[in-house]
Amino acid sequence: MPRSRRAARRGPGSARASSPASEEEAGSEVLSHCSSASEGVSPGEEGAGSEAAGEQGQEEEEAEDRLKQHMDNLLDKSARTRQLALQGLRLAFSSRTRSEFLLERRLTLSDSLEKSLKKGKGEEQALAGTVLTLLCLQMGSGPEGEEVFRSLKPLLVSILTDSAASPSARQSCATALGMCCYIAAADLEDLVSCLSCLEGIFSPASAGEGGSAPTQHGPLHCSALQSWSLLLTICPPSHIKSVLDNRWLKLPPLLSSSSVALRILAGETIALVFELAQDMEEDLCHQDTEFLRAQLKVLATESNKYRAKTDRRKQRSIFRDILRFIETGEYQEETIRFGLECMYLDSWARQRTYQAFKEVLGSGICHHLQNNELLREIFGLGPPLVLDAAALKASKVSRFEKHLYNSAAFKARTKARSRVRDKRADVL
Repeated sequence: MPRSRRAARRGPGSARASSPASEEEAGSEVLSHCSSASEGVSPGEEGAGSEAAGEQGQEEEEAEDRLKQHMDNLLDKSARTRQLALQGLRLAFSSRTRSEFLLERRLTLSDSLEKSLKKGKGEEQALAGTVLTLLCLQMGSGPEGEEVFRSLKPLLVSILTDSAASPSARQSCATALGMCCYIAAADLEDLVSCLSCLEGIFSPASAGEGGSAPTQHGPLHCSALQSWSLLLTICPPSHIKSVLDNRWLKLPPLLSSSSVALRILAGETIALVFELAQDMEEDLCHQDTEFLRAQLKVLATESNKYRAKTDRRKQRSIFRDILRFIETGEYQEETIRFGLECMYLDSWARQRTYQAFKEVLGSGICHHLQNNELLREIFGLGPPLVLDAAALKASKVSRFEKHLYNSAAFKARTKARSRVRDKRADVL
């Protein structure tokens, strides 16, 4: 089943708050600080703490009242009012976890989103698709999330495949289809049908077999390819083998696209396919493999002046990593820090998963990594940490200490990058 494979594609120790030893040390430090702080608490501080808790509860009630108002406004006759309501829901769901609030209201909200997707125009449909994605993320992979996905999947597919629909609406539906399927799909049939639908967007039949893909692409193709590669990370081995046999050959033509975002996404997806082949001990040697490596080398050293300088720099940096992985199997590990924890992206599959959630949640990704049980399950972070006010206060760094740390990090980063600056050398 797709859901059983979600957290399986990661190396040993690739996702953790810290090493076991450091966890024990951090835990002992927090406990010692809490005990010392509790001993010296004065009656005034206790009163201030209860007052702060009361204010927090009042703020939560006001936030829920605003959410109820937004949900009521989704039924308003004015399109502008509905759009503002969807924007408010998008901000609320991406910045905080509100699964308990939505549990009893999910059917009402999903019905309102269905009406916006059916009867709304461009921007309203795009916002409704985004809110639907966030609703599934809040509901999780249980029966509630599956129910929301099953009820709106046909409508998402209909809008995505409708060439007369708004491009922004189709793009949002492509993201929503991939994310909701990744989160809530329990049947292999749903997964395969979503993969086929998304594949038809970024590799249309007009490209021809063995021909070159059309060079004009937009955000829709990027969203479809990103969702397709995300679902590829939870595919069963039998379906992955069919992708390795022939479907991955539709990706190299996308490297010639005029869109730098699509070229980068195509390169990262090719690296992901090679990674999946390594996991299954399959050989991807093909008559076009050598040509593909030559194409990657060109993109890793491209200096054509008709491309923007920032695009060239970003493209070269990413394609160096892609080429290094395909030739040597080495992946450059990345560390993501949030609060007192951190996790490690040590594979293309984990990197694709993180980037997909980051694009949907925006600046709220740190809060959800700390508190959203679904994300913590996907990345293997364990249950959310429970910290009291004293522990949170102890974890805060003073402005001066933060300045010293940033200065030292900047100096080290500058030294490390000085050897591979574009103006000095091109390192493959």
